[in-house]
Amino acid sequence: MIEAAMIWNEPNNKSHWDPEIDPDWSQFAHMAKLAGQAIAAEAPGLTRVLGGISPIDTFFIERMKHFGVLDHVDAVAVHGFPLDWNLWQIDEWPQKVAEIRGITHLPVWVSEVGVSTFGAEEVQLWGLKRTAELLRGQAPRIHWYSLYDLPREWEATTRHREAEGSSYYRHFHMGLLRQDGTPKPSLEAFAEIAPEMGLVQWFHYHDHRLDDAVAWMKRLGVKHVRTGLSWADSFRENAMDWFDRQMDALADFDVTVTYCFTPEHRGIQPHHTSAPQVPEEFAEFCALMTNRYAGGGKMTSSVGTKVGETV
Repeated sequence: MIEAAMIWNEPNNKSHWDPEIDPDWSQFAHMAKLAGQAIAAEAPGLTRVLGGISPIDTFFIERMKHFGVLDHVDAVAVHGFPLDWNLWQIDEWPQKVAEIRGITHLPVWVSEVGVSTFGAEEVQLWGLKRTAELLRGQAPRIHWYSLYDLPREWEATTRHREAEGSSYYRHFHMGLLRQDGTPKPSLEAFAEIAPEMGLVQWFHYHDHRLDDAVAWMKRLGVKHVRTGLSWADSFRENAMDWFDRQMDALADFDVTVTYCFTPEHRGIQPHHTSAPQVPEEFAEFCALMTNRYAGGGKMTSSVGTKVGETV
């Protein structure tokens, strides 16, 4: 079911890792190494991917190399949104991938790339086709972000929310499907490249879209899916039941699962972007999830151990 485990999401982006707590990323590096070791212990041979970076920054990868993180992963990943947030043009995609490839021997994945329909749906259609032209053959995995628009009633997982101005609202319009499930013009174009380009879809706790999402992905011919299992969500009531339901629903795909998000009560600061008080606890979460969904040791909730407790 799981073809890869990704350690965190956009660790060099302040919307996902607080730079005031960890300005040189040394705490992140320590946590990532522990997680890499824990994943390998539970599922030897499972591909471990360093969380996709945004912005695409050679300095950050050099920093991870300096701290020894790259010795505990099997690939690195990048995220890019040149038509929405990045300060470079879409035609620079091959150059951006080459920059990272030039400083590491590891494969470079493109684990998130997308275009918002905030301005016009036709922009996404053009951007999808151009992205496919530029990135085919450039990376072992390319994941398009995303299948669904983010419901307007929810909040985007970003640091400053409405203070970002129109940049914030672009988060809500990244889907190939609108919030009501109706297709955008780019959906049909994506179907033509779905076997080559996977999809990213984050599922919230008890996400009502799960079954419909799976049906759409099968209809589109998607082979590769990237999603997340939230360490913070693991402390919710019946969290393991939800994780089982989510992963069982995705069983027919090759899944890259992203482990991320600090529980508020386990962070140095009470926020999902905080470095944890005890980094070993994140590694334990990674080990438990990997054992359950990739290591062949799926445990039942009757064992009496809550996610987040030492096992």
